Amino acid sequence: MASIVSTLPFVLLVSLIITLIFYWIGGKIAPKGTKTPGKLAPYACGEDFPAEKLQMNVQNFFIYAVYFMIFDILAFVLAISFVNPGLMPAFFAIITLLAVILLLPLLKLKQKV
Repeated sequence: MASIVSTLPFVLLVSLIITLIFYWIGGKIAPKGTKTPGKLAPYACGEDFPAEKLQMNVQNFFIYAVYFMIFDILAFVLAISFVNPGLMPAFFAIITLLAVILLLPLLKLKQKV
């Protein structure tokens, strides 16, 4: 019996059942809200604002996404380099900083436009 209780499918099934029971109990004891016309508005505060189309600057978003990826990969490489320190993490950090320095003029150019 102890070997069945410690298997992965059994543990997943028991945790799923317990989660569903908690969800069901929470739904039964939670206070029920009323649906007023103001609360069904696009903004839940009840005020009527004209609908506007959200405009995003995709170029800036792309540049920030590239920055995020550069620093994310740098953090990952530096984190796994503690096992085997040496010159490779330093070279990678220098290459990353050069990439950021090369991207800075592009960011400034896009902000002027």
